[in-house]
Amino acid sequence: MRARRRWREFDPHGIRGYSLLAWATSASSGKHFHLSISLRTFLHFGTKIRQALLAQDCLLCQAASGDRLLCPACESELPSTASGCPRCALAGSSDVECGACIADPPHYDASCAAFIYAYPVDALIQALKYGGQLALAGLFAHKLYQRLGKAAGVDLIVPLPLHPARLAERGFNQAAEIAKDLSRLTGVSMDAQLGRRVRNTTPQTDLPWRARVANMRQAFACEQDLSGMSVAVVDDVMTTGATLNEFALTLKRSGAARVENWVVARTPRGV
Repeated sequence: MRARRRWREFDPHGIRGYSLLAWATSASSGKHFHLSISLRTFLHFGTKIRQALLAQDCLLCQAASGDRLLCPACESELPSTASGCPRCALAGSSDVECGACIADPPHYDASCAAFIYAYPVDALIQALKYGGQLALAGLFAHKLYQRLGKAAGVDLIVPLPLHPARLAERGFNQAAEIAKDLSRLTGVSMDAQLGRRVRNTTPQTDLPWRARVANMRQAFACEQDLSGMSVAVVDDVMTTGATLNEFALTLKRSGAARVENWVVARTPRGV
């Protein structure tokens, strides 16, 4: 209980259901302490030494990138999203809802994607998801935060849940890693235990598009009361939207008034 109280003191954004790693990171950063001028100078000098010692190469081109994951040239060439449907985030010629969303409205109300799912973003997401490059979660969160701008007006951030078997196999939930950083950037609380994945479904990438909706039916559960709340669901990639649509339905059955998708990348139409 004492550890939990200390965690709350250091974590004003209320990241729930993840781990004490967030508390440890916040505490070690020193940002919650009133530091003397001499100590600040010492820490600044230490930061410079650490940056020099930890200088690295760009993950994409291997050019020197200092303390950044990507060099400025590679980062500037990432395929960012432009105008598109505000509901499903598919690229289009305007910012009005696309015909598909008008004809058959999904359960989610809006979607925001930082990138188009194309090279090299796809390779970077794979490096996070399957290569354990967890530092990329921070990069993705920052880029998504830039894309959201002042539109991040939600009550709660929720990462798309992984089934316990998949979580045990991978060791982490990439959506939760991204959501954790987004919570700190936006100041919006995150709850990684709000939703559960109750069916260990076949991976969506292994199925044709038309089979993906049926594969996700009743895959999630949420027992919390979300009456009147606006919820942002964080995930890495949005392809057909079937998974996010089913989770949005689950959240709305628990009372959520609005559900938004915040995703790192959106797969283009027809890919």
